[in-house]
Amino acid sequence: MPAEWEPQTATWLAWPHNRTDWPGKFEPIPHVYAEIIRHLSRVGRVEVIVNDEVSESRARKTLAFANVLPTASENIRFHRWTTNRGWLRDSGPIFVRRSDGEVAITNWRFNAWAKYRNWQLDDQLPEHAAKLLKMRRFDPEFPVNGKPRRLVLEGGSIDVNGQGLLLTTEECLLSETQQRNPGMSRADIELAFARYLGIRKVLWLERGIVGDDTHGHVDDIARFAGPRTVIAASEPDKSDPNHEPLRENLKRLRRMTDVKGRPLQVVELPMPSPVVYNGQRVPASYANFYISNGIVLVPTFNDPNDRKALNTLATAMPKHTIIPIYCGDLIWGLGAIHCMTQQQPR
Repeated sequence: MPAEWEPQTATWLAWPHNRTDWPGKFEPIPHVYAEIIRHLSRVGRVEVIVNDEVSESRARKTLAFANVLPTASENIRFHRWTTNRGWLRDSGPIFVRRSDGEVAITNWRFNAWAKYRNWQLDDQLPEHAAKLLKMRRFDPEFPVNGKPRRLVLEGGSIDVNGQGLLLTTEECLLSETQQRNPGMSRADIELAFARYLGIRKVLWLERGIVGDDTHGHVDDIARFAGPRTVIAASEPDKSDPNHEPLRENLKRLRRMTDVKGRPLQVVELPMPSPVVYNGQRVPASYANFYISNGIVLVPTFNDPNDRKALNTLATAMPKHTIIPIYCGDLIWGLGAIHCMTQQQPR
């Protein structure tokens, strides 16, 4: 599995339509998507999944309103595949690339974070993409109690450096809460990553942040920004419930090494102030950024720490253009920019 900063052919996303993901706050969400597509279409192709002809018409109208269409029409393609939700990081295809350059799709099972009942349409997306792109498809499975079982994995639960390292959390992949793969041990999961993603070493963090509906996705807390550079969320306020888990994750990262035994370079990334809607704290984090062909789209929240986070990422990735995207509305859906995107490597 290539690193996110490696050259990409396209970014995949699904146009928002499930109003229950943003109760009472859906109206601005398509416009946030339009802003994100505007930037992505300047550096590569954007593959937009829509439910049907009506959904495509609405998407085109919003993109035209934002001056994305017809300006970027050559770089935007629509695909009419019905979905349950739009979180492509977790339901979409995870691409892998062989040493000779051939790109293929790994089709992991998606079961809506082992939490929701409506996931069957989203689970079909990697198959649709493989057929459209005429790519080889691998359906990861592993023997559990002597019988082969399709494996569940969401893209937001892992992050890779493209050189054999993978970041994840024990809370997401080993906990019995929202359990993805019952009966599989830590060693089993590591072997599956080796077989299907080319991973040589798994770096296990403890747990994610408050408000995370996925029960511990790593893309809210720690991300690779280079082969040995990890951007890790930090919360200095001891009264904040995120303080202790993020401190523990930082301690672990500072003891970790790459596949050659070299220490990682750990860069601390601030957290925004708590974002609360209708009495519920949502998982607002600057770590949910997305890298694509020389740009980094970073969620911001009209918070004093926005500037500090943007400067931190600019220093860590000096060859990239850092672009802030206001996600104060988007995060009410319990996800941000990385959650809604999936990269297709060149």
